[in-house]
Amino acid sequence: MPRNEPYRPQFHFSPVAHWINDPNGLVYYKGEYHLFYQYHPQSTVWGPMHWGHAVSRDLVNWNELPIALYPDQHGTIFSGSAVVDWRNTAGFGPQALVAIFTHHQSRGDTQSQSQSLAYSLDSGRSWTKYAGNPVLPPTNRMHDFRDPKVFWYGAAEKGHWVMCLAAGQLILFYKSPNLIDWEACGGFGFGHGSVEGVWETPDLFELPVEGRDETRWVMLVGVNQGAPAGGSGQQYFIGHFDGESFTSQNPKGVALWADYGADFYAAQSWSDVADGQRLLIAWMNNWVYARQIPTGVWRGEMTVPRRLSLAQTADGIRLRQQPVAVAQVLGLQELRESGVIIPAGGVFAPAMETGSLWEMRAEFATGEVQRGDFGLRLTWGDGCIVTVTYRDGFLIFDRTRSGAVGFNADFPAAHRAPLALDDGTLRLQLFVDHSSIELFANDGLLSLTERIFPDARPLQISFFAGDAPVTLTALSLQRLAAAQFAA
Repeated sequence: MPRNEPYRPQFHFSPVAHWINDPNGLVYYKGEYHLFYQYHPQSTVWGPMHWGHAVSRDLVNWNELPIALYPDQHGTIFSGSAVVDWRNTAGFGPQALVAIFTHHQSRGDTQSQSQSLAYSLDSGRSWTKYAGNPVLPPTNRMHDFRDPKVFWYGAAEKGHWVMCLAAGQLILFYKSPNLIDWEACGGFGFGHGSVEGVWETPDLFELPVEGRDETRWVMLVGVNQGAPAGGSGQQYFIGHFDGESFTSQNPKGVALWADYGADFYAAQSWSDVADGQRLLIAWMNNWVYARQIPTGVWRGEMTVPRRLSLAQTADGIRLRQQPVAVAQVLGLQELRESGVIIPAGGVFAPAMETGSLWEMRAEFATGEVQRGDFGLRLTWGDGCIVTVTYRDGFLIFDRTRSGAVGFNADFPAAHRAPLALDDGTLRLQLFVDHSSIELFANDGLLSLTERIFPDARPLQISFFAGDAPVTLTALSLQRLAAAQFAA
């Protein structure tokens, strides 16, 4: 179907029309990656929440399906997760897909939130809400009590279901044998990490540490304000989980950020991926200006899915995020360069194909001592510019002149991420769509995700050196085709 509105993404998922935010219910079943999401089908601003639904077989091309979950007598449908109930523990049927979500009700100045179930016996095409909803009733002690992430812990026959639930600035844990009867069993938070904003959309999973015969658990938590680029963002914790509660191995006041850009929130991972990979996607927006971005019949999109791993660094074990192989599906012409020396104050502008969709990989070498700044510029026409600069131990993404920026005073800004060079080398990977850039540095140890709204002219990329020369040791510019989106 045509997707030619201004700023419409061409290889990031966005709905045909109306508002979306958090990804929900990510589950893999019978060759399909299911993506549910917070959806308001009557407006381009946030309102009564439903679960929208899309599926993909390759995480690049998407088929938008009818709405999965509608509001009912218990309230609107807030965020949550989904699992395959392989052993039919809930009794809904063999290999039922079970969605676990928050019912939200507002009455005047008060609200209540409870956890409920729905199930599907036809690969997610139709859903039946559990007659006994809610399975976890609201509590008078907590204003925020939402966003259940559920997974199976332990051996197939001897384990139990775990629910992680966001409650203010805490994560509460519950356990169940059957997805219906839940028992409180632990909690995490109590001043750990960033506590400026309310905690939301938790996720918890185990990953191996690269090159070591050990694993760690990763706790993801969205914070609705206080992130490095301002507004909402995604923090994470590295630690241990015993089936009932999580313990962080980082000092209490340390905040680890999954992304240093302004537009990466409510990240969630897929359950039941067949090969054991941990795949992640996030809402590409920020609550500071999400309702104001200058798109047309739709508002909101998702990131490129990312594969997760853990790496041992000088600062400790850290999360590595590497995008799925978009170019293997959508790649067109590719330009390669190597060994380009950019003199002090100089610029290198490769002869690019005409196009606006790109994947770029670049490796810079500075020698034994980095003596000046360097980086790249992305230019659309005469007036729309994004600059990525490495300076004094920071990677800086400047979108102050990136096109339409006047819709919110906080949008035009330069965002900084701390990054040490790898033996004098900086490796960057960028994905450029019509209204976004996702930047990965040093093989995914750092990422910056940013919305931009330039005009529709073809993109030009140039590379620059500041007070000292820099060598562009390797460059790949891969033009991309648009993905296929069906509805």
